Amino acid sequence: METQKTSFWKSGHTPTLFSAFLYFDMSFMVWVMLGPLAVVIAADYPMDPMQKAQLVALPILGGSILRLVLGALTDYIGPKLTAQIGMLLTLVPLIIGWQFVQSLDQLYVVAILLGVAGASFAAALPLAGQWYPKEHQGLAMGIAGAGNSGTVLATLFANRIAQHFGSWEIVFGLAIIPISVVFVLFTLFARNSPHRPAPKKLSQYASVLRQGDAWAFCLFYAVTFGGFIGLANYLTIFFNAQYGLSAVRAADFTTLCVIAGSFFRPLGGFLSDRLGGIKMLTVLYGGAGVMFALIATMPPLAMVIVILFVGMMCLGAGNGAVFQLVPQRFGNELGLMTGIVGAAGGLGGYALPMLLGKLYQVTGSYTPGFIGLSVIVLIALGLLTVMQMKWRTTWASAAPIAPLPGRLES
Repeated sequence: METQKTSFWKSGHTPTLFSAFLYFDMSFMVWVMLGPLAVVIAADYPMDPMQKAQLVALPILGGSILRLVLGALTDYIGPKLTAQIGMLLTLVPLIIGWQFVQSLDQLYVVAILLGVAGASFAAALPLAGQWYPKEHQGLAMGIAGAGNSGTVLATLFANRIAQHFGSWEIVFGLAIIPISVVFVLFTLFARNSPHRPAPKKLSQYASVLRQGDAWAFCLFYAVTFGGFIGLANYLTIFFNAQYGLSAVRAADFTTLCVIAGSFFRPLGGFLSDRLGGIKMLTVLYGGAGVMFALIATMPPLAMVIVILFVGMMCLGAGNGAVFQLVPQRFGNELGLMTGIVGAAGGLGGYALPMLLGKLYQVTGSYTPGFIGLSVIVLIALGLLTVMQMKWRTTWASAAPIAPLPGRLES
């Protein structure tokens, strides 16, 4: 007789789930602050297109590197303590950016140090995911991962605060307040799961990276998350340069697009639990590829916002779909794999602004950059199709025959 499954809200630890969300949310807000502020900062430190791209890409690069560090710490000292250390370290670039920056080079240093906030991914998702069974992983990881909605707070308020106070530096100072509040709440309510896997040896890290599936997931997430975070950081520059919008208005339109990517992530995980992560990812890659090809035509502003909204929605939901699959394939290495896959997503997010900025500087147009992005998404779709055929064979014995939530086959 089939056993009755526990409901989602009774199967894990809700205070920890929402603590992980808050930690991720505020960290993301800090991580992407330079994206919307780049146009304002350029008034103090004039930059060419590549310098602007580098400024908004460096936090993503720092996050990508430090996710590996926080991923390892998550395995060894636990996700809760790792997250607490991460929040304390996040205060360092905020204080420097608020009080001590006097040149563009110093701002680049702050930018890469902001990566510690982006590395929150490697602690927040294992903290939440380790509490939940496989049939609820998509929704649990989706809710915790929806903390990328912190991007919305940055794009909506950063330029307004800078305009109100007449200083972009004050944005860094004020960001210390929510990080400190969340640190206290997190300390009080978050708990490590009693089912946390034992720490991995260094040789096991190498063993995971020798598996082709790990590299496939890295590419999948480099496209979905990398596309989302790269565009979230760069769209204010894009709207300002291509459509001549002011810093505040450009950031407002960026906010609309970021909302789609942020709030559709849990839906992507939820639907993947029920329809299958591979099937969802196939549809979402196809949709994103078409949307970015349309953007390459540089349509009118109203139309490009709608197209970007749909494209970012596909990427955001795709993040949820990827992380519905990761715990099923690498359940015993979840902390390690979230760090590795998250790092790959960060590298994708670093490369995207650099690609758009370089091609714009060389050609004077964003068309080649968005054509390139569309092609990359469709390449990921092709790889997914190939991997699906492999997984049908290698995971067939583990996948349920009936169409149950969270199945691995399409």
